[in-house]
Amino acid sequence: MRKQYSSKFKFKVALSALRNEQTAAELASQFEVSVAQISKWKNDLLQNGPEIFTKKRGPIKLEPVNDPDHLLREIGQLKVERDFLAKKYKQIQLRGNDS
Repeated sequence: MRKQYSSKFKFKVALSALRNEQTAAELASQFEVSVAQISKWKNDLLQNGPEIFTKKRGPIKLEPVNDPDHLLREIGQLKVERDFLAKKYKQIQLRGNDS
């Protein structure tokens, strides 16, 4: 069975190869991949790199919450937390003024 590598790992190795700070053999030893594989990933990065900057990026789309009861519970919880923290803050302020 062939070993699968993540895209982040491939990018890291290819970028290291592009920097020319180490030989391909040193990189192969460090990352435990073949010199040929490093060469392929480096060439892939050089050929496909410009596509990274041509894609349109918009805001991240969040999943809509379709449960209004869930939202109301969350709002209630946040109000309780806010009131608790406001009360504690006032207590701390009063203690500080006593000194």
